Amino acid sequence: MNSYAYRTAGYAVKALSSLTRANFRIHGKENIPGGALIFVVNHFTRMETIFLPYYINRLTGRTIWSLADSALFSGGAGALLDRLGTLSTKNPDRDRLMVKTLLTGEAAWIIFPEGRMVKNRKVYDAAGKKGERFMIVSGEGVHPPHTGAATVAPRTEFYRERLRTMLTAAPQEAQRLKELFGIEDLAPVFEQETFIVPVNLTYYPLRARENSLNRLAELFLGEMSGRTAEEIMTEGSMLFSGVDVDIRFGEPVRVSRYLKSRVITADIENRSPIDFDDPIPSRPMLGKTARRIMERYMSAIYQMTTVNHDHIMATLLKYMPHSTIDIQDLKQRAYLAANFNFDKMGIHRHESLTRNQISLLTDDRFGRVSNFLDLACQKGVIEQVGDLLAKVSGDDKLYDFHQIRIENPVAVAANEIEPLVPLQQMLKSLARQPNLRIRYNLRRHLVDSANFSFQRDYARFAVSGESKGQEVGSPFLLKGGAPDLGILLVHGYMAAPLEVRALAEHLAAIGCWVYSPRLRGHGTSPEDLATRRHPEWIESVEEGYAILKIACRRVVIGGFSFGAGLALDLCTRVDDPIGVFAIAPPMKLNDFTARFVPAVNFWNRLMKKINFEAAGRQFVENHPENPHINYSRNPLSGVLEMGRLMDELEPRLRKISIPALIIQSYADPVVHHGGSLKIFKKIVSVDKEYLLVNTERHGIINGPGSARIFAAVEDFIRKLMDRTEAPEPTSLPPDIAIRAQIVGRDSHPDNGP
Repeated sequence: MNSYAYRTAGYAVKALSSLTRANFRIHGKENIPGGALIFVVNHFTRMETIFLPYYINRLTGRTIWSLADSALFSGGAGALLDRLGTLSTKNPDRDRLMVKTLLTGEAAWIIFPEGRMVKNRKVYDAAGKKGERFMIVSGEGVHPPHTGAATVAPRTEFYRERLRTMLTAAPQEAQRLKELFGIEDLAPVFEQETFIVPVNLTYYPLRARENSLNRLAELFLGEMSGRTAEEIMTEGSMLFSGVDVDIRFGEPVRVSRYLKSRVITADIENRSPIDFDDPIPSRPMLGKTARRIMERYMSAIYQMTTVNHDHIMATLLKYMPHSTIDIQDLKQRAYLAANFNFDKMGIHRHESLTRNQISLLTDDRFGRVSNFLDLACQKGVIEQVGDLLAKVSGDDKLYDFHQIRIENPVAVAANEIEPLVPLQQMLKSLARQPNLRIRYNLRRHLVDSANFSFQRDYARFAVSGESKGQEVGSPFLLKGGAPDLGILLVHGYMAAPLEVRALAEHLAAIGCWVYSPRLRGHGTSPEDLATRRHPEWIESVEEGYAILKIACRRVVIGGFSFGAGLALDLCTRVDDPIGVFAIAPPMKLNDFTARFVPAVNFWNRLMKKINFEAAGRQFVENHPENPHINYSRNPLSGVLEMGRLMDELEPRLRKISIPALIIQSYADPVVHHGGSLKIFKKIVSVDKEYLLVNTERHGIINGPGSARIFAAVEDFIRKLMDRTEAPEPTSLPPDIAIRAQIVGRDSHPDNGP
């Protein structure tokens, strides 16, 4: 290998990697030991031959050479691969060169034991005999994984120990072996040993489409074979569309422990000359040893697959027994699967599966479900009619091996996690459960998770003498009667579910189910609230909404103060609530705290820059109307987050077309009535009402005057209960009159819009 050419090619790969949008994520680098290393890697794309040596070189500082299929070396590609340190599988000196470089530490190696690219990811035979379950299905037929790495590694250790033994027992044989392998100094040879490091590469999402690389190839290469076009299309998509590539290193296999049998030891100690390919007595034993090592590292490779949403939904589709599937049912099963205990199973997750998965049940704002369904429909795996999916008959047909990544990536995703047996069993069981059980398990999971989240946060953040009792912050569900109408009722900023308890009990008394979630960071301590960001509050509300959607036929969303803002926000993202009420939504604040937050935030950042954070101010004193519920200290970061959410909400208010009730106090000392009026004007509902009262308190749902608010909400809810279906959404003409009721103080020039 030409070291200068190798370095030059490395610079080219570095430049190319900077142009791609692929996101390479490295896991388990602590598993890479010192010594002579062979990295064994699953093989899905040609770009692995180019990029993987570069990234491992960056991690280890070692020269990395790789073994590649001889078919890749045709034309100009051969010269490039040679400069990259890639050796053809048909090179006559292949094994000797590899053993020599491993003995001396001159280079570490990458070997793809699957042989060629496994484009369909079909590598597992569940019905296979014990120890023989890995069978590679490729364009050339079905075959077990290759044992090249499992052969070269023991041969390296065989000769390392033989050199060590012969150095004193038969110096002439030791000298002959030094010359055979071109070794000048034996000291480095004896200072290390050989390890095989299993590596898994998982790509997400896999979406093959036309791309600039494909068009460039057509321009310069002319008409391409279907195989070449498929490879360029698939891998070009990965390079230029921002695919995540999880590179995971497993625990190394220590090869020396496999050479302890007497027959192998006898050959190591044999003083007679042994040439590289001599048929020594231990060869059959070394062959058996190679198969054992191969099964071990292949199992490790596939167990390190990084599971993603496509894997889950493809497998659920595969196992769900009915030909027609409700999309909401699929989402519910996908949510439950995404919340499996992957750590207990020893299974790795894509980063997107480590977050809260509630969006799968609500607005799918990250496109995990919609992108998968669009792909499955585009590839003819399913057909979508409204809210139903129909499996296309014949979806189990045999696809051309070299085209399957384009023609049916859904099957590829399902195939990839077949070796993860515990996960397969759980997904199969989940897919075959009746929908009634799925809904029951899902509701129980959501309720239990909300309660556990509060108890965990309370145990971590509660401050003795300051935090309120757990009965203040616990989320609650009131079952008012038959589960026809459910009301999601959201509390305000620095408060807790107890704040809306009286209104909830009033609504339960007229027959509604009412659920009040706890917004993260509330009901515990100000220190907890200071760590939270508004997406977490959105998720808290969505979890409550999902509980009621499962339990009740129809759902109304409502809230007080900042909870009203969150209620409106949810209504801009989900399609099926039948109404919304917002009491004192904080689009515009009167409170002095909110006005000086930006200045204090700037001061805090300045103090942090000069390493004088002690001079910063993180909290301001709060004098709440309900001290038995609200915090007495207000984290400034929380006020900023509240403002960010309301700023994001304002341009989306025109998406709200369902019946709406806005209630505001003109004399509210915290929330300015002009902000709530602005909300009323921006929503496009035909059936909407603005109620303006004149109570000199912000907390108008508790204490004197609250009965008037309860009556207005009850009247709004009863009208919705009487309807069999919601009216068709219609935008208001710009000059529509605004109806407002002024209740409380005598007439005043500003008492109304």
